[in-house]
Amino acid sequence: MKSYDHKAIETKWQAVWEKDGSFTATEDINKKKFYALVEFPYPSGDGLHTGHARSYTAMDVICRKRRREGYSVLYPIGWDAFGLPTENYAIKTGRQPADITKENTDTFRRQLKALGYSFDWNREIDTSDPKYYKWTQWIFLQLLKNGLAYRGKATVNWCPKDKITLANEEAVGGVCDRCGGPTETREKEQWMLAITKYAGRLYDDLDQTDYLPKIITQQRNWIGKSEGHNIKFKVESEKLKVDTYIEVFTTRIDTIFGVTYIVLAPEHALLQTLELSNDVKEYVERAKNKQDMERTADDKEKTGVELKGIKAINPANNEEIPVWVADYVLGHYGTGAVMAVPAHDDRDNAFAKKYSLPSKPEAPFATKEQAVSFGATEKTTFKLRDWVFSRQRYWGEPIPVVHCLICGIVPLDESELPLTLPIVEKYQPTDTGESPLAAIDDWVNTICPHCGGPAKRETDTMPNWAGSSWYYLAYVMQGISNFEFPISNYADAFKYWTPVDWYNGGMEHATLHLLYSRFWHKFLFDIKAVPTSEPYIKRTAQGMILSHGGIKMSKSKGNVISPDEFVQKFGADTLRLYELFMGPFDQAIAWNTDSLVGVYRFIERVVNLSEKVSKEAPIGDIEILLNQTIKKVSEDIEEMKFNTAISSLMILVNELAKEAKISTDSYGVLLQLLSPFAPHVTEELWGGLGHSTSIHAVSWPIFDTAKLQADTVELVIQIGGKVRGRLNVKRGISEKEAINMVYSDESIKKWLVEGQPRKTVFVPDRLLNIVL
Repeated sequence: MKSYDHKAIETKWQAVWEKDGSFTATEDINKKKFYALVEFPYPSGDGLHTGHARSYTAMDVICRKRRREGYSVLYPIGWDAFGLPTENYAIKTGRQPADITKENTDTFRRQLKALGYSFDWNREIDTSDPKYYKWTQWIFLQLLKNGLAYRGKATVNWCPKDKITLANEEAVGGVCDRCGGPTETREKEQWMLAITKYAGRLYDDLDQTDYLPKIITQQRNWIGKSEGHNIKFKVESEKLKVDTYIEVFTTRIDTIFGVTYIVLAPEHALLQTLELSNDVKEYVERAKNKQDMERTADDKEKTGVELKGIKAINPANNEEIPVWVADYVLGHYGTGAVMAVPAHDDRDNAFAKKYSLPSKPEAPFATKEQAVSFGATEKTTFKLRDWVFSRQRYWGEPIPVVHCLICGIVPLDESELPLTLPIVEKYQPTDTGESPLAAIDDWVNTICPHCGGPAKRETDTMPNWAGSSWYYLAYVMQGISNFEFPISNYADAFKYWTPVDWYNGGMEHATLHLLYSRFWHKFLFDIKAVPTSEPYIKRTAQGMILSHGGIKMSKSKGNVISPDEFVQKFGADTLRLYELFMGPFDQAIAWNTDSLVGVYRFIERVVNLSEKVSKEAPIGDIEILLNQTIKKVSEDIEEMKFNTAISSLMILVNELAKEAKISTDSYGVLLQLLSPFAPHVTEELWGGLGHSTSIHAVSWPIFDTAKLQADTVELVIQIGGKVRGRLNVKRGISEKEAINMVYSDESIKKWLVEGQPRKTVFVPDRLLNIVL
């Protein structure tokens, strides 16, 4: 057996690739471009885990294939470095978040390089670097200038454990997505981003993308587009001094004759104008402490309370109907009021039965003309809410504005960016909800850039979503060391590289991060900073790698699987192959260390085949399998069917192993097909064949369609349904020719003497059955 020293081989070739700049991206106008993106990791203290490696290996395989197909490839990496976990760890240990981030990114970088990924390290980015976040601040200022960033009071989600404000997307089901603890609702003035102004485009433009269907569904469900009508119901009450109307939104205006009651959201403006009974007041207060998801869940029992002394008039038939308040109606969706039709809506029917409200199944349906005569208008509404953007924490991008008593909110000038975080000893969050920055007087107190008077800096910081909403553009800008204003400096680079051709990541980020980055990109397109309206052409997702026993990996459970020990013991090539061979790429699968041994032995078999290689050996019958394998591997890589691609390579190795001698060309094709998956060992073996050019620089193999099938096939001959022989015949032989061959073959012909052929059954290239 030939020795396979994975440590020496991998160390050698990683050094060569780095020295030669083998994977540096260049803007070559004579080449097609391919921009591949993976979600940049949050550099936690745990280091890289096997889940990261699955995604990165998959895209590395695709990128290595693309380079050999003649593309100029950009495959970058960086660090999503701002965020709560680093700050919490810093508080716990008394260390600076910046120092912890540096330590963690050093670990991640070492681990990624040890796996041989073809990243362009010249473009490495770090969202917590002031050179980077000056651009995040610049984008915020453009949003502010264009009316998309504003201060407003909002009911926000508050995590009492982390002492942080959360966006609705971060508190689904009333649970903090960081610590897993329960959240509360509070009313607080916040920085908001008006993502709702882009709701229609964010929804409709998904038609322009090549995202996985389940990703498109998640995006559209979150945006929640509904097309229907608005219509007004007049309110009758002695409590009201002026004419008052309740405007409702409905997707079924045709059922208006069947309306038996109206339901208001607890946040509805009408409730602010009325003297409410105690039971209504108590109900409204309870509703404020519930999350939207909890209030609208299908399996939640619907509750409500009637507004006594209030009636609404149905404009279709002038009937008086009661008005209720129920928390399953959301104040921000539609008009915050709905018309209830128990005969045609399951939710309304369940509510009506609970509170003994009438149903009208016999009511006629309204025509479009009737609906218009009742005052109905053509309306589109969305569930999407504006983005709660500010956070009351330390470790995030400072918001580049000041508050002046005379001038109000004043943005910093571009020349003053970046506004850097002050280095402080204490950054514990406060119970009041104020940012720790609020206590740093010498940083907070400043001069208004507009009037020169005293002013105070904004002390809220941006969420961790901010830096990740545009990071794919930062890579195009040649890395943070080259970031210079103005953005027009990068017009040519944006035109060449964007949009991203293929973006792979976890399904957990296929809704919010994707939505936010699409929003920012569309805005940048509108201000002519980028040339496309969508940031990503294609978005795919990998299944999660579970820990031993099929349990989700988590730090708290102590079952996070690091690749380090496996790279040390089995090598990077083995780990890469196993990550993609362990099961279908889009499905979750449990880690099994024992299975690594089998993959390692497969690589050993490939190495050992080199001893059989001979320049004089003919390709022989293996040529058809070679072409079939080229076709299979090429197609499977594009469809992310990596496990079956590797299986076909294993079949090829098994067949080559049966040969006494292997041609140089046959072995070379095997190495070329295997090289994206196992780049180190194939580079070594390729050089052993006498090649001076890197295997990762030669053209990708192309199959010969004429050699995908053998010229001859085995035709099974049955007489009366029983197999009586097998004939090697030319592919495509006709039925008549096959019958003639049977009658001329003495070993088969003897079975025909018992009778005359009554009929024949012919399956081309497979079977001839003669029935006597």
